[in-house]
Amino acid sequence: MSTDPFVEYYAAESLKPSTLLRFNGTKDAVMRVAGHLKAPPSPWKVADIGCGAGTQCELWAREGHQVFGLDINAALVELGRSRMLNAGLKVDFNVGSATALPWADNAMDIVLCPELLEHVADWESCLSEATRVLKPGGILYLSTTSRLCPVQQEFALPAYAWYPGPLKRYYERLSVTTRPELVQHAKFPAVHWFSFYQLRKFLAQRGLRSLDRFDVAVLAKRSLLGKTVLQMARATPITRFVAHVLTPNTMVFAQKIAR
Repeated sequence: MSTDPFVEYYAAESLKPSTLLRFNGTKDAVMRVAGHLKAPPSPWKVADIGCGAGTQCELWAREGHQVFGLDINAALVELGRSRMLNAGLKVDFNVGSATALPWADNAMDIVLCPELLEHVADWESCLSEATRVLKPGGILYLSTTSRLCPVQQEFALPAYAWYPGPLKRYYERLSVTTRPELVQHAKFPAVHWFSFYQLRKFLAQRGLRSLDRFDVAVLAKRSLLGKTVLQMARATPITRFVAHVLTPNTMVFAQKIAR
């Protein structure tokens, strides 16, 4: 095991039951959206950008899909390769940047970008690359920070998402110099904060149609209170906006429109 605290932290995090539960939920939601939007028939070519130690890759590979993982951290990628080998699963791992993906245009049916955009300085190029490699009809999944909600996990500071830009830059500098405890073990602290509406507009300009978490949520699986809250969120644009303000992260499911 690497002695790098960043690698050790994410290697351990990747095996936690809460991580597996979250990634399984992501997989199920993406598969549900893909079926609803008539994505290309499965099995799919699935790209996991920012794959870390390959936990999400493993879940998709066990479903019979052809999986490609990419991460900038070579030690985590090597750990992912070792885990897949031990599990008897085939995943094509690459070390590389999310802003220069190693795959051809229109190569992937599903592209996953979980908790990535906030850490990439050139997030626009990251999304442009994800869109480039996605097939027409394919599904792009994003999860990232929320600029609307005061609750967040990136910095150990209250209501950080609402801080003005200069103050955020100040704490970003501290986090990579004298105050690393502000961001736990992150080598690349969050530098961007998004809303669903911002990302929907950006993706629409690149030929993608977006759904938010409230479009995708399954009503039948919720408690009476949960159903009521979801129905309220869906009722009007204002109540949906309020629901986004109350949600600590931003989630987007987008389909690339065939032209």
